[in-house]
Amino acid sequence: MSPADQRPASITPSDVDGWLAELGIEPLERVEREHVTSWDLRLDGRRRFDIRVTLILDPSLALISYVHYAPPISDLLRRSYRKLLRWNDEILYAKFAVGDDERPVLMSEIPAAVVDRDELGRTLARQLAICDRYLDESAGWIWIGGRRPVPDDRVSRQIGLFTRYADQLGDLADA
Repeated sequence: MSPADQRPASITPSDVDGWLAELGIEPLERVEREHVTSWDLRLDGRRRFDIRVTLILDPSLALISYVHYAPPISDLLRRSYRKLLRWNDEILYAKFAVGDDERPVLMSEIPAAVVDRDELGRTLARQLAICDRYLDESAGWIWIGGRRPVPDDRVSRQIGLFTRYADQLGDLADA
C-alpha cells in the first residue's frame, strides 16, 4: 500500500495542529468557522523575519498557505504589478496576487488528496525562501522608505524547517 493509500479520507484540523507541532511551529491563533479552519502564524525566513502567514483548511478541497507579503501598494502601481508578474514567471509552487485591499500576497495551495506534514513543511519553507529571495526588491513595499530593521544577529526561528527541506528547495535553497 502506497503512502497516498494510507492517507485519511479527509484531513482534519487536528492533523494540521499535529503537523505544525512536529515542524516546530506554534500558531498565534486558530479559528474554526463553517467547516473551514484557519491558523495565523508568524514565521521567519533566513533574511526576513516575522512574516505573517495564514493557513486555511477546507478538508474537502485544500490547505491554502497565504503569506501577507507586504502592506497595500499605493504608489507606482504599474511597476509593482509588473514586478509581481515577473516573479510569478520565475517561481514554481507559489504565486503572487493582489488582494482586495491592494495588499500583495503569496499563495500556495496543497490539494487535500496530497496534503501531509511534509507537503505543509515544504510549502512553508518555499514561501519563506521566496520572501527572502525578493526581500531587497520589495523592501520599499514592506517598510516605510525601504528601511529594513537591523536584525541584530537574529537567527530564524524556522532554521529547522530550512534544514529539513533543504534538499527539496532547489534554487530557493540559497535565497
